[in-house]
Amino acid sequence: MSTTTLAASSEGGGAALDQVLTVSAAAAVVSIGLLWVGYLHRNRRITWLASAGEWAGRRLNRPPWAALPIFLFVSTIICALFGFIWDVSLHIGKGRDQGPLANPAHYFILVGLFLLFIAGMLAIFLPYDKPGPAAVRITRTWHAPVGGLLLAGCGFYALVGFPLDDIWHRMFGQDVTLWGPTHLMLIGGAGLSLIAVLILEREGRAAMGENPPADGWGVWLTRCMAFGGLTIGLSVFQIEYDFGVEQFRLVLQPMMIAAAAAFALVSARLTLGPGSAIVAAMLAIAIRGVVALVVGPGLGAPTSFFALYLGPAIVVELLALTPLLKRPVWFGAIAGLGIATLGLWMESWWIGAVYHYPWGSGMWTEALVMAIPVATGTGLCGALLAIVLRGEPLPRPGLALVAVVLTVLVVGGAVANGLRTDVPTGATATVTLTEVPGDGQRMVTAEVSITPPDLISDDPEWVSLLAWQGGIENDTGLVIDPLEKVGKGLYRSTTPVPVSGTWKTLLRVQDGTTLTAVPIYLPADPGIGAEEVPAESVMTREFVQEIKILQRERSFDYPTWVFTVAGLIVLACSLILIAALTWGAGRLNAKQSASGARPATRPTVQPQT
Repeated sequence: MSTTTLAASSEGGGAALDQVLTVSAAAAVVSIGLLWVGYLHRNRRITWLASAGEWAGRRLNRPPWAALPIFLFVSTIICALFGFIWDVSLHIGKGRDQGPLANPAHYFILVGLFLLFIAGMLAIFLPYDKPGPAAVRITRTWHAPVGGLLLAGCGFYALVGFPLDDIWHRMFGQDVTLWGPTHLMLIGGAGLSLIAVLILEREGRAAMGENPPADGWGVWLTRCMAFGGLTIGLSVFQIEYDFGVEQFRLVLQPMMIAAAAAFALVSARLTLGPGSAIVAAMLAIAIRGVVALVVGPGLGAPTSFFALYLGPAIVVELLALTPLLKRPVWFGAIAGLGIATLGLWMESWWIGAVYHYPWGSGMWTEALVMAIPVATGTGLCGALLAIVLRGEPLPRPGLALVAVVLTVLVVGGAVANGLRTDVPTGATATVTLTEVPGDGQRMVTAEVSITPPDLISDDPEWVSLLAWQGGIENDTGLVIDPLEKVGKGLYRSTTPVPVSGTWKTLLRVQDGTTLTAVPIYLPADPGIGAEEVPAESVMTREFVQEIKILQRERSFDYPTWVFTVAGLIVLACSLILIAALTWGAGRLNAKQSASGARPATRPTVQPQT
């Protein structure tokens, strides 16, 4: 790589143009190749694609146009998940990239998202005849399954996030946070694609007629894995919390866990029958566990923990033993309530055992106020999805649509509340550092005196030292030290932290809506024109907005309305995707009901021969 390119790509803005052009050219070649294969297949000039579909169909007991995309999707989503977790860990351990091709994790993400899009397009290309009553007409002789269209749409939406992410960085700098708007497009498209693939699977089963052969245990487990994948897909928004570098209030974490659990596990239990919620949760644990071990101990990057979802799964299975199971809508809503209370209480044991920041008693009231309405709504929506996947008519489809809209609004309101933060005015921290032996780097312990002494309550979410982005070769580039309270406004460290090299070290405080930090050491960064903030033996520094330290590369030199408008555009695109998935599920349900397709009210499983 040339010196000019290195200089350009080290800036805090977008990627080097040669890397942008390389990725764009590769995308164009793949897209042209995909369209050419589709053209040849539609005109019956190749047979290998149809043969591959038939092979997949025999193993999954579904039509070829559903089976082959599902087969491809399984490897696709695992590839993208691995790349995503690795990418986040590299950003935490090393900092920003020198471009999309300089980060090895990006290759797995790009390949995974391209295969996701290809899986959807295969479902569109494969059927020669109309694939069921819900199919959408493309030409006079070509109809595409609605699930395939949704799957391709999710993949396209996620892929568009890549070039938009570069544009975003050029406008606003590199916002090193998972919750950047274009980052949410990438993970949102991939996460919601699980709903699309479930719709495609049901569409395929419905197309097999009124008396399709019963599924074997292998197919049942595959469907459980799909719901486990849905649990993971809805959990990716929590990843910063999993690494212990959350940049938002802790109260958001239990709400997100309850929302994901209620939607995915309620839908799993109502669709697949007894035990499926627990099996789906355990499969999600297995997948996330393998990825965490490969990325952490295997590749030497920071290790992530993850929510188990076993508590919520147990709540769902126990509630299913009651007569409420016969009323799925009520079952979903009440299961959501149980997940947001008893389920979160059980999940908190695991959070307190392995996470850096357990859920203190002081945050539970606000957490429940947020989680209960959110999980009740997502549980209800999960029940509605299960009704569609079972082939039963939705009770009063108009009200079902209202329920989805209200749930989106409730989730939006809870997130907005969780994003409320305050920065204390005039508050300072006096930090006294003591040198300790270090392996080639400056290591210190710290004593902290807060002014005013009563700034922090007796039960804050965290008072800690964070040192990150110090390089994967240096203790994986991440050190988190929850401070020990030794007096009113007085704290001391429990482990040494680095204050040299590329490390960024700061004092972090979250107490209710107070979310603030004090820089202890920040290296000089010529790429963004930032000077070094030295770690002095004794220093008194003012508390500031935390993201100005954690997102140091982000530029604030723009009119506020520009960022707001850009964010609203991304939000509108996300809402369109949710609306499309809602439309697709409603269309499938309406067409199934009109055609008289036999509902699968009880999951049927028999041994495979």
